Amino acid sequence: MTDSDSAAGSSRRKGRDESEEERADRMWTELIQEVRVAQMGVQILFAFLLTVVFQPKYEHLSDTDQTIYLITVVLGAVTTGALIGPVSLHRLVSGRRVKPQAVRWASRMTVLGLVLLLATTACSLLLILRVATHNGFVPYLVTGVVIWYLLCWFAIPLWTRHRHTAG
Repeated sequence: MTDSDSAAGSSRRKGRDESEEERADRMWTELIQEVRVAQMGVQILFAFLLTVVFQPKYEHLSDTDQTIYLITVVLGAVTTGALIGPVSLHRLVSGRRVKPQAVRWASRMTVLGLVLLLATTACSLLLILRVATHNGFVPYLVTGVVIWYLLCWFAIPLWTRHRHTAG
């Protein structure tokens, strides 16, 4: 590595002296820890959703509520797939010397999974509040919760990244 390569590399990897492979290993470990948290949430939510159709009250739901339920179950299924995808990706490419690329793809699947988890959670909340309250304020309340999630999950992290990352 030349001095100019070293200087360019240190500006990109502020504070860390690690190879691309070491960086990929560290990022993979961090990503898997993050995915575990999201997986737990979606698996609990999805398991709950799967039981609803077997409850006696289900057949008394309006057509709209049954449609919301079906959409929510499908969203839960695809969310589960997106958030378990990084594990499968790692297992199938392990030992092939493509960890940096695998980390990028796993990261994309995780962000997609978070977007889908937001949609699944919003639909679940919509259904539960519609059934529980039969009130017209429910869409506004759900919209408020979605805005809160967008702020916590995306806006603040993206603002932090923009604010504290060198150009």
